[in-house]
Amino acid sequence: MTVLILTSEEDVTADMVVVHLNASGVPVVRLDPADLTGGVALSGEFVHGRFRGHLQSAGRLVSLSGLRSVWVRRPGSPAARAVAPSTWLTEEASQALYGMLRGTDARWMNHPEAATRARHKPWQLRLAQRCGLPVPATLITTFPQAAREFAERYPDLVVKPVSGAHPQDPPRAVPTSRVPPDADFTAVAFGPTLLQRRVAKRADIRLTVVGGELLAARKATPRDADPDEVDVRFASSDVPWCAAEVPPRVASGVRSYLREAELAYGAFDFAEDADGTWWFLECNQSGQFGFVEVETGQPIARTIAEWLARPGPEPRARVDDSDRTVC
Repeated sequence: MTVLILTSEEDVTADMVVVHLNASGVPVVRLDPADLTGGVALSGEFVHGRFRGHLQSAGRLVSLSGLRSVWVRRPGSPAARAVAPSTWLTEEASQALYGMLRGTDARWMNHPEAATRARHKPWQLRLAQRCGLPVPATLITTFPQAAREFAERYPDLVVKPVSGAHPQDPPRAVPTSRVPPDADFTAVAFGPTLLQRRVAKRADIRLTVVGGELLAARKATPRDADPDEVDVRFASSDVPWCAAEVPPRVASGVRSYLREAELAYGAFDFAEDADGTWWFLECNQSGQFGFVEVETGQPIARTIAEWLARPGPEPRARVDDSDRTVC
C-alpha cells in the first residue's frame, strides 16, 4: 500500500521523510494539489454501490483504495498553477481531491478538518488551558480601552499576530514583538490584536509530537540576551538546540491536547521560565522539524515515516500511552 504526501515541490523537510520511506521499501507518491489539471490528474467513479478512484502524478498512477496514509504537509491551493486558475476552479479541485480522499480508509497526518480547526490561535489557547498546560495571560481584542487596562495589569507584554504568517506570496513570518511601556493602543480598534504577558524565559522549547512519540528540544537563552528579542526565530543567539526531557505533567497535557484536537502530528512551542515551568505558546499542526533534527540528531523524520508506513487503517489521530524519553 502507498503513502501519499501532499506538499510543495520545494519542501525539503518532506524529503527527509521520503528518504526513510524509500529505505524501508514503502511505496510513496508525492504531489502538490496546486498542480491539479496540469501535472496532476484525478478520477473517481461511483457505480453500483462501489467507488473506484485514482490519482496520477509524474506518470505514476495510484489507486485511492491502495492508500495506507495521507500526509498533508504543506500543500498548495488546488489548481493554483492551472492554465487558467480561478477561485472557482480552486474550489472545484479542492472538493474533488479532498472529497475523494476523505472517502478512503487511509490514516491522516493531519485530517484536513482537524488541521483547519487547529490553526485557530484562540481555540489553541483554550484547549491548552483545558488540558492543564500553563498559558500566559492573554488578551485578544479590538477594544483600545481593554488593551490599556490589560497593560496596566500586566505591564510587560508582547504582541503577536492572531493568524500567524502574513498572507503574501511567499508568506512572510510576522515576529512576536515586545510592547513598549508607553504604547498607544488606539490602533487596536482597526483589527484584532493579541497581547500576551511576556514570559521571562531561560529557554525556548520545541516539542515535536508524532502519534505517541514526544521529542523535545531546548534552546537556552543567553544571560546577556536582549530582552526585546522575544521571538526565537529572529533572535541573534547562536546557542544550539539540544534534546531535552519532557516533564510528566507536560507530556500528559500534550497527549490530551492531541487527543482532543484529533491530531497525529503537532509542533508545540513553549517558553521555560526561571522556575522550570513550560508555558504554552502555540501548537503548529504542520510545523517545521528539520532544523531541530539537524541540530539535535533526534529521529523525527524516521518517526514520521514509521507512522505513515504502519499497515492497515486506523482511527485518525489515535494517541497511544507510550512515552519516549529523550536525553
